[in-house]
Amino acid sequence: MSLFDITKPVDLSVHAEGTGPKRFQRPVYVDFMPPCNSACPAGENIQGWMAHAQAGDYFEAFQTLVEDNPFPGIMGRVCVKPCETGCNRNHIDTTVNIHAVERYIGDEAIKQGWPIRFDVPPTGKKVLVIGAGPSGLSAAYHLARMGHTVEVYDAGAFPGGLLRTGIPEYRLPRNIIEAEIDRILKMGVRLRMNHKVQDVIREKESGNFDAVYLAIGAQLIRQETFEHDHSVPITDAFTFFKEANLNSSPYVRKKVLVFGGGKLALYLSRIIKRFGSEAVVYFPGDKKMMPAYDYETEDALAEGVTVELLRNIVKIEKNQVTLEKMRVEKGKATGTGEFETVNADVLILANRQEADSGFLRSVSGIRINEDGTVAVDAQRMTGQEGIFAGGDMLPGENRSSTIAIGQGKKAARYINGYLMQEPYQKPDKHPTAGYRKLHMWYKTEAPQQEQDKLAPAVAVKSFDEVVQGLSAEEASFEAQRCLSCGNCFECDGCFGACPEDAIIKLGKGNRYKFNYNACTGCAVCYEQCPCHAIEMIPEPANLTNDVKA
Repeated sequence: MSLFDITKPVDLSVHAEGTGPKRFQRPVYVDFMPPCNSACPAGENIQGWMAHAQAGDYFEAFQTLVEDNPFPGIMGRVCVKPCETGCNRNHIDTTVNIHAVERYIGDEAIKQGWPIRFDVPPTGKKVLVIGAGPSGLSAAYHLARMGHTVEVYDAGAFPGGLLRTGIPEYRLPRNIIEAEIDRILKMGVRLRMNHKVQDVIREKESGNFDAVYLAIGAQLIRQETFEHDHSVPITDAFTFFKEANLNSSPYVRKKVLVFGGGKLALYLSRIIKRFGSEAVVYFPGDKKMMPAYDYETEDALAEGVTVELLRNIVKIEKNQVTLEKMRVEKGKATGTGEFETVNADVLILANRQEADSGFLRSVSGIRINEDGTVAVDAQRMTGQEGIFAGGDMLPGENRSSTIAIGQGKKAARYINGYLMQEPYQKPDKHPTAGYRKLHMWYKTEAPQQEQDKLAPAVAVKSFDEVVQGLSAEEASFEAQRCLSCGNCFECDGCFGACPEDAIIKLGKGNRYKFNYNACTGCAVCYEQCPCHAIEMIPEPANLTNDVKA
C-alpha cells in the first residue's frame, strides 16, 4: 500500500501484529503538496524557499527559488499571484504576502551579487532559443543549468521581451530586468540581439544546433474591423510602448482612447495619465469578461483612468469615435443597436495579442493557428523534428510572465530529454495539503505585512515605482506567517506529544523518525502535527522498525 493512499479508512476489525504493542494503525511521515506550490505556474518550491527565509538564510532561499525561477526580483513585482489565492492562511486571516518576500529575496540577491550555484559537466549539445522574452530566457537558463550550450537570438535591441516592451517602469524598473538577465549571461548563455530569424532550418543547420526552442511571444495586436477616415490617429499597444519611449509628444495633454480589457490596456492607460492626458479604456464585454485582474483595474481607476465596459468601436469619422452599447448573452458580448459618439485625439488598440509566426509557415510539419499560435505535442515539440515551442506562442487566453517562465522551464526539461535520448516524464504530484488537513492547535493570527504604495496623486507625476518592497524586518515577519503546509518544519509537536517516547529527533534539518517498537498507534502525534506531515495508515506488514520523516 502506498503511503499516499490515504483515502482508505482504517479497518479496525483487523488486529495486525506490529513490531511493538498490537495496534491497528501506525503513523508515517509524509510530504504533501502545499497549495501555494501547486498553484504556481512557474512550479516554484515556495514552501522550500520560504522555510530558508523563516530561518533568516536568504542566500539559501535564493538558491532554492532559482532552481525553478531565474527572475525573483521581476516576478516579485509582476506576478499575478495565484499562489496567494490558494494560501491556507486565507482561512485564518489573510494570505502570506508571498510575492513580497520573493521580491525581497530577489532584490537582496541583486544587491549582494549572489551567483547561481550549479555545477554540471558540459553535455556537448547546443540549443538555439529564438526570443529573449521571459519564456525564452527561462528555457535558456534551465538548459544552461543542465550543461547545454545555449544561444538566444532576438529581433529587438534589448532582451526581456514583454517584460520590457509590455510592462511600464512604474511597475518594473529596467535596472531589475537588466540585473537578472545579466546573471543568466554570466552562466554562459550567449545573446544575439537585432537578429530577426527568417529561416529556422537554415539557422539550425548553419549554427550546428541540436534543437531549437521557439519563444517569440505575442507582440502583435490583432487589427479591429471598423470603418475610419483617419481623422483620429490609430496605433497599437506595442507600437505605443516603442514610440512613447522615444517621443511622447503625440500623447501629451490629449484625450486618448484605449480599446482592450487586459492588463496591457490598463498599463498603457496609466502611462497616458503620466503624460498629463485623459485616458479612457473601452471594452466590449462586462467586468467578468475582462482579462485584467480586479486589482489592476482598481489601480488604474485610482489614478484617474476611466473604464467604460460594454462599449464596442463601430467607426471613426471627423474626429469622433462611434461606440455601440453592448450586452452579454450566454457569455458573449452582442450589440444592442444603440450608439454614442465621443471625441478623441488618439486611439490605441490593445484588445487581442497574436504571435508573429509567419516566418514558420515555410517549415514543414509546423501547424500554425489563426492567431499565430503554434501546435505542439505532449513533449512540447512542433511537427518538425527537434523544434520546440512555448510561452505566448502556445494557444490559450491566460497569458502572463509567470506562465511563460514556467513553460520555459518545462520546455527545457523536454528538450533535455530529447537531446539526451531520455524522454522527460512528469513525476506524480503529492496530494495537496488543504486547510482541512491541518491541525492548528496554536494561535496563528498575525497581520500581513502590506507593501507601501505611492498615493495615486503622487504616482501619476512620475514613473517612479508605485509599489514598494518590504524591509528586512517585514520580510522576516511575513516569512514566519507561512504555515509550512504538508511539510515537516520540525516544530517538535509530535516529539513533545508522544506518550511513549517513540519519536526520535535526528538533528536540525533532518526531522524525526518513529521507533515502532515503542509506538502504540495512538495517533497523538498525528493530531499534534499542525502542517499535516504525519498520516495514520492501517498497520502494514514487513516494514522496518524505524521510518524517517
